[in-house]
Amino acid sequence: MFIVRKKVYFCAAHRLHSPHLSNKKNKETYGKCNSPNFHGHNYEVEVEVKGEIDPKTGMVINFKELGDLIENEIIEKWDHKNLNIDVEDLNDIIPTAENIAKKIWEILERKLTQGKLHSITVGEKESNIVTYLGENRKE
Repeated sequence: MFIVRKKVYFCAAHRLHSPHLSNKKNKETYGKCNSPNFHGHNYEVEVEVKGEIDPKTGMVINFKELGDLIENEIIEKWDHKNLNIDVEDLNDIIPTAENIAKKIWEILERKLTQGKLHSITVGEKESNIVTYLGENRKE
């Protein structure tokens, strides 16, 4: 079994605010990330695909095809956007790193034609990193 990893970057603004919490509790929970005027991050995303080597190609998945998929489905739609307002994929979702990773998984899993998703890792900076392993993972 092999794991192939593709790393990409995008920049976006967001606001963390839950409709289930009071304004005071939102401020306490999310701090600066609850700014009504939004704030931005330089996101780093790692997509890991697992699988065996295809004897015809010598690859688990073609890096260019994986990169094109991520570019078309995520980067083109999310880069330099407001995740709360401009990104249809994130409507009605609090755009935490956890929810971003889960949504990327859901989008890419439907479109992946080689290998299987192993993990999605989203970092807002070097110290705030989340890895999502999928819903039905057996470990």
